[in-house]
Amino acid sequence: MERRLAAILAADVVGYTRLMGADEHAVLEALKALRSEIFDPLVEKHHGRIVKLMGDGALVEFASVVDAVNCAAEIQ
Repeated sequence: MERRLAAILAADVVGYTRLMGADEHAVLEALKALRSEIFDPLVEKHHGRIVKLMGDGALVEFASVVDAVNCAAEIQ
């Protein structure tokens, strides 16, 4: 068994259910654009690895706590 220390970033969109109820198509398009233009590049910049995507959420693994916190701050 291999063990390693990792920092995990859990992120989700605030108000996702309400937004989806108002305009599902627009929300999905906006989420797709934000992921490709902001989220994914910042994860890569901070040496993260997307472990799982689910609807409006994501789990991202980092080898460094500093990288995880800096990435979260920039995404926020």
